[in-house]
Amino acid sequence: MKTRHFDRIGNGGIDFTELGFGTAPLGNLYRAVSDEDANATLEAAWATGCRYYDTAPLYGLGLSETRLNPFLRGKKRDDYVLSSKVGRIMRACPPEERTGIGKFFDTPSRREVYDYSYDGVMRSFEASLERLGVDRIDILFVHDVDIFTHGSKQASDQRIEEFMRSGYYGLLSLRDQGVIKAFGGGINEWQVCQALAERGDFDLFLLAGRYTLLEQEALASFLPLCQKRGIGIVLGGPYNSGILATGPKPGAYYNYTEAPQDVLDRVARIEAVCKRHGVRLIEAALQFPLQHPSVVSVIPGGQRPSEVESNRSLLDAKLPVALWADLKKEGLMRAEAPTA
Repeated sequence: MKTRHFDRIGNGGIDFTELGFGTAPLGNLYRAVSDEDANATLEAAWATGCRYYDTAPLYGLGLSETRLNPFLRGKKRDDYVLSSKVGRIMRACPPEERTGIGKFFDTPSRREVYDYSYDGVMRSFEASLERLGVDRIDILFVHDVDIFTHGSKQASDQRIEEFMRSGYYGLLSLRDQGVIKAFGGGINEWQVCQALAERGDFDLFLLAGRYTLLEQEALASFLPLCQKRGIGIVLGGPYNSGILATGPKPGAYYNYTEAPQDVLDRVARIEAVCKRHGVRLIEAALQFPLQHPSVVSVIPGGQRPSEVESNRSLLDAKLPVALWADLKKEGLMRAEAPTA
């Protein structure tokens, strides 16, 4: 698999495989997965050449990180890139009080406590090292200081302030000491990523679903800022949580809920253009973000070996340049979107 070298501050940098693996599904997101099946999926990802694995304490309330532990134990540490997140502390609680009931299944009884302070960042980092069983984590992202998570811009702004006053300096110190290679934000909205980038010295952003075949509003200001400052983008959710993989069928998911009619209609138009060029919608969706020079990796995730193997095969599909031109011509893609 092709790699992309990222070295913003001259510390040796990071080699990202173009396809990474997002481990939220292995935290029993939406359905329970056995330990054996989770490990088989991770091994299948490794066999495809994937060497970048992203996780977080939230994913399965620690389960995703603990499932990575035995998988990574047999791998040479320099052979892979690992990222996790800070901003939440997982605390033991009665089963009925755990976080994510109805979203995460068969997880430890833990509840999330938001903590974007310096001490909170350090405690979260240490706990992740223990759950993962590794000596180092390459990248730490501050997790979810966004509107999607906290419910309003006012609440998001408050979390940003908490982090920038305190926890930010923890990540800065860890990077400057060489404990981690890079830090950034794992965020659901490009506007919040931009707000952080304008206030601090961030290396990377894990942007979930906001630069895709369906959505390119981040080209207005955020992605040009990233290019100017050498900030890298890990693109999560390239299928917009489902619809760009399944197509606009009834019940298709967009942003973790059933897609509204206007989204179904737009995806149907995009798919029609793809079909005219003999291209599957899912192929175009996975390859599109990788054409932007700031994108270092795309991490679609998966719960089964067949899903990660399918994602790998999509990278090899040869897509005609005329496809992108026609999508732009029909107003289905922003004119300034970089394409091959």
